[in-house]
Amino acid sequence: MGCTCDDQQNLAQSLQNDTNTWTKLQDLLERFRGQRGSLVTVLQQVQDIYGYLPRPVMQHVAEVLRIKPAKVYGVATFYKQFRLTPMGKYVILLCQGTACHVNGSERLAEALCEELQISEGETTTDGLFTLSSAACLGCCSLAPVMMINGLAYGQLTPQKARQIVKELAEQEKGSLQEGGLQ
Repeated sequence: MGCTCDDQQNLAQSLQNDTNTWTKLQDLLERFRGQRGSLVTVLQQVQDIYGYLPRPVMQHVAEVLRIKPAKVYGVATFYKQFRLTPMGKYVILLCQGTACHVNGSERLAEALCEELQISEGETTTDGLFTLSSAACLGCCSLAPVMMINGLAYGQLTPQKARQIVKELAEQEKGSLQEGGLQ
């Protein structure tokens, strides 16, 4: 966590340049300064601010709260709720519950990994999609099912799943072109 490479320094500088989020972070750390046992809560709120836990921010948390950086990093990597990389604009949750598994959720995962060119837990290079799985999404009657940003898509085939992400990607291209950002 103590890396001083140029990328980390540039990230640290850009995080500080965003005065709104930097102010939120400073206010958060002031509220919890000196409170033992508050690290998980602090990291949850840091993740709410940034969407993930940037390494320079974790280093700063360690400094301000006077905690060893290894402890901060250890907590961040121990709990599955914490992300060390930004999430995509579209977060895909694939259900792995019994009904979905029996109805082919594994084939959906393979198709989406191939289509997006990522593995589970990763984000596409363009930052559009993050692919994750869930033990159960509670939509058993729609099996196999996936959720994208909280919207359920059910009775899927690998082809339908591919088509959904293709359409979302096309929507994004279209909105960029309409905005003149070709």
